[in-house]
Amino acid sequence: MKKQRTDGTVIIKKYANRRLYNTEGSSYITLDHLAAMTRAGRDFKVLDAKTDEDITHNVLTQIIMEEESRGQTMLPVSFLRQLISLYGDSVQKLVPGYLEASMDSFHRNQAEFKTAVEGAFAGSPFAEIAKRNMEMFEAAANAFTPQASAGHATAASGASKDNEIAALKAELAALQDKVDKLVR
Repeated sequence: MKKQRTDGTVIIKKYANRRLYNTEGSSYITLDHLAAMTRAGRDFKVLDAKTDEDITHNVLTQIIMEEESRGQTMLPVSFLRQLISLYGDSVQKLVPGYLEASMDSFHRNQAEFKTAVEGAFAGSPFAEIAKRNMEMFEAAANAFTPQASAGHATAASGASKDNEIAALKAELAALQDKVDKLVR
């Protein structure tokens, strides 16, 4: 029985055997598929197949844990310690809104940075270099954000992903150095 919400949210059923069933595509999927859906901007809701309880939060947290365990750590230990220390604190209810606003601000700043860099090099001999660097910057940024393309989710094995990410980080650092020199 297909079950998709009218608002475009795909319903995913999680069974006791840990299998995930995409009711939109009538197929079993993996956490990697859900990560790719997230990166592609697809909205989904994960329901416990037996109780119909919404377990989306738990599944998204599980995806983050798997990504972190693959060696592509994005969350520094100090951040994780601070986050854990806020559980049970009186400000715990404020943290989700703060983190959401911070990520929104990060995405806006990323777009403004891109526009500024493109404008700084427009019409100069460095325009093509800046364009390539911006593409690499976007690829690196997208690898760590929910809006990343599904292609990143299906990229090569972990070792080659690590090499690709290391190369992108190096390019990003070089771009940052160039921007710093321009600003001075």
